[in-house]
Amino acid sequence: MTDAEREDLEAKLGYRFERVEWLDRALTHRSHTFSSGARSNERLEFLGDSVLGLAVSQILVSRFLDWDEGELSKARARLVSAASAEKAANRLELGKHLRLGPGEEKTGGREKQNLLADAYEAVVGAIFRDAGFEGAASFVERSLLSDAFSGTELLAEPDHKSALQEWLQSRGLRPAEYRVVRETGPEHQKTFLIGVRAAGRVLAEAEGRNKKSAEQDAAALALRLLRAEEADRAAQNHDRETSHG
Repeated sequence: MTDAEREDLEAKLGYRFERVEWLDRALTHRSHTFSSGARSNERLEFLGDSVLGLAVSQILVSRFLDWDEGELSKARARLVSAASAEKAANRLELGKHLRLGPGEEKTGGREKQNLLADAYEAVVGAIFRDAGFEGAASFVERSLLSDAFSGTELLAEPDHKSALQEWLQSRGLRPAEYRVVRETGPEHQKTFLIGVRAAGRVLAEAEGRNKKSAEQDAAALALRLLRAEEADRAAQNHDRETSHG
């Protein structure tokens, strides 16, 4: 990374490193170390994962005084997820600064969710090593939470897809699959009809202005159906047992 590239990245991060080697290491994927001998970002990623969780927890507790533990836990799970970290990495354009080996370059490593999420966590760990917890927490709030807090009601909403996945998994069933059934409207204002398939059949369909919201609504309908069917089976079994008794 040239000095100009580092300055550009630090400007996006909103943080200037005292020891730039921490930033270099945070951006070094293990595939790059095979030929260069450089140290990978894995240890910083491990550290950053813990710092990220603590920083998010502290910020949520201080901001949302009326939330209970369940609401706080759901919000934290969303904010520290790989999808959330990937979005933050993309906003910071970490992908173009990653140091990758030839194999990862050829397979599109700069756009892979896991590499980007890991790099973001490694940067959190790097700032922690360079500036301590307060510096890292400040970076997390700027880079990860500013957009999330623009719609705090979304943080408190139940994650129906995760709830459906947990329901299926607890009963030994395969994860749900989502597919686009239909797209309507102009490019700038599309509506998506999403179907969800699980337990060997299509359970529900739902429309939304984006795929994520439609998937959430479809998952909610599917879960409601599965719970109702399970309750009906339980009632029927109870009736049979009572009649035989």
